[in-house]
Amino acid sequence: MSEIIKDDSEKLIVSTLDKIRHFLQRDGGDVEFVKFEEGIVYVRLQGACAGCAYAHADIKDLIEVILQEEVPGIIEVKEIL
Repeated sequence: MSEIIKDDSEKLIVSTLDKIRHFLQRDGGDVEFVKFEEGIVYVRLQGACAGCAYAHADIKDLIEVILQEEVPGIIEVKEIL
């Protein structure tokens, strides 16, 4: 993790990412929480996911959807390269 967890929202974000990370890991990738600011979660894709043609879809259709369902106040998920 790049940044120190500051509050309960960030703890819930990290916990939720831990629950879904196996979907990415089965294809040789992973996701790292970077920060949470003004409703936007910033993540870094790793391994096979970094630079993958499906990275945007993984972020929007998997990570963002699940985080929005599990964590109140999530507006969007963006990738930091």
